[in-house]
Amino acid sequence: MPIISTEDHYLTVLNLFTTDTPQHQDQLLTEMGKIVDSAAYEGWISSTVHAGQDTPGTANLIQWRSGEDLQKRYAGEEFKHRTLPVFREITTDIRLLQNEIVFSRTRSGHPRVEVSPERDDYTVIEVHRVAQGDQDELVKALGEGQDWLAAVPGYRSHSVFKGLRAMFVEGAFAVVYSQWDSKDSYDAYQQAPAAARSAARRAGEERIARLRTGCDANTYRVVHTRAAGQ
Repeated sequence: MPIISTEDHYLTVLNLFTTDTPQHQDQLLTEMGKIVDSAAYEGWISSTVHAGQDTPGTANLIQWRSGEDLQKRYAGEEFKHRTLPVFREITTDIRLLQNEIVFSRTRSGHPRVEVSPERDDYTVIEVHRVAQGDQDELVKALGEGQDWLAAVPGYRSHSVFKGLRAMFVEGAFAVVYSQWDSKDSYDAYQQAPAAARSAARRAGEERIARLRTGCDANTYRVVHTRAAGQ
């Protein structure tokens, strides 16, 4: 199964697609599955497809050996003249985010995060927008600055990515990929009243709110994965 780890030094691409109906989400998943199952690109490591839960859409977490390998894929005729046109027909928004993994931690403190449809994780992907000069500080606040998460019921892991560049996105960004026991545990964490939140949590959230210029999120279930050589 794919592993998110700062030790691997992969380029991680998060392709996020939103759409307007569950039927279009099913079409997205079908098209993404075809691409993943036939992938044989130079430098491609793995792809893991996620199905949207709260909002119709998909996410594909893709690991590449390098940015140069990814650019060869983007420059190819298949990507430009088939892949993108197909996705544009059935999506309302496309974001292709290239990232460097800078932090990963599980509830137990282990730095390697497993991602697989064989697990039952309730996954949350947040995209935080930030001024370029504040990006490093925001990344630190989202990762090391949230040690208190280990005490939250239902929390399993979180990983933080520093945005490097993107297609269809302007400005600097950071991404948080977190795993939870269930929707109920994640909702309870999100909806906890201020008085019930620890001082460390309140301070961390205030710091993040000061640094970022915007944020959006969706929740997902992993539905398919494949790695090079499989």
